[in-house]
Amino acid sequence: MNFLAHGWLARGGTDDFLYGNLIADGVKGRDLDAWAADVARGIRHHRRVDAYVDAHPVVRGARARAPTPQRRYAGIALDLLWDHFLARHLLVPERDALVMRCYRVLDGRVAPHRLEAMMPALVSQDWLRGYADFAFTCRAVAGVGRRIAGPNHLARLVPWMERDYALLARDFASLWDDLEATLDVAP
Repeated sequence: MNFLAHGWLARGGTDDFLYGNLIADGVKGRDLDAWAADVARGIRHHRRVDAYVDAHPVVRGARARAPTPQRRYAGIALDLLWDHFLARHLLVPERDALVMRCYRVLDGRVAPHRLEAMMPALVSQDWLRGYADFAFTCRAVAGVGRRIAGPNHLARLVPWMERDYALLARDFASLWDDLEATLDVAP
């Protein structure tokens, strides 16, 4: 899952809890004592969601269908694709309310060093709403691939995502039902 999904699953918590969920990928290590209690809870929640998703049989099946040369990168592409499907799944008013809350929570806070440059772009370029557009999501996948050394294996996954779109949409629906039932912190 990526920012939108983590935000949705954390929406019932405090702003600090939501913030922790949104910045968790930039926080390394197990020692979270430097963070406020609710931010640390959010970081741990984000990590539980990631572990659940990575181990889910639907996700394992989707990764197994990815082209062999890029299969080890498929989890990254799928995380962004799940946000695409979620952006299309949510009702526009609830999605937009969540997006505005996420941007408000991120505004004025210093992101961890690893995310420091990315967070302003996420807000100013409205990535969370942008994920509803499949072409935007594909560009985001390729963009992440440019930040990884070597050939852009993520960009090479885009044709697979296009070909398997309907099957991946069904995968998302199954995964999302399980994920919401297990780890949603609803209001």
